[in-house]
Amino acid sequence: MRRFSQRNSLVTLSEINITPLLDLAFVLLIIFVITTPLLEKSINLKLPPGGERSRMPNKNDLRTVEVSARGEYRLAGKTLPLANIEAALAQAFAENPNTVVFIRADESGAYRHVAAILDACQRRGITRFALRTQPDRR
Repeated sequence: MRRFSQRNSLVTLSEINITPLLDLAFVLLIIFVITTPLLEKSINLKLPPGGERSRMPNKNDLRTVEVSARGEYRLAGKTLPLANIEAALAQAFAENPNTVVFIRADESGAYRHVAAILDACQRRGITRFALRTQPDRR
């Protein structure tokens, strides 16, 4: 007669099954891959056509100001008044003189909102800025 010991049954129970952990990791990866592009666009803007694809500056040097058709200003995903955006851009420029300001404005918005951002940049000595457009699809 063969004897079964408790030790053998405990050895098989001590193994960890990692299949559910891998399934969870892949599901989380898929969720992050899908949601990340949605988080990058903060205002639904329709940029005017024109221009060429340009070489992107270093991401650490880049500040993007978005102007909606109603004249709302956004910087780093936060809706702020123009005075706060001007102060934030001035602080970024003081910390990093290579700061480039991208201005993304809705094509149906009033030009005075874009001019206000340009004026704020020039008052603070920020000379590197670009008006972003929708590149031609060739």
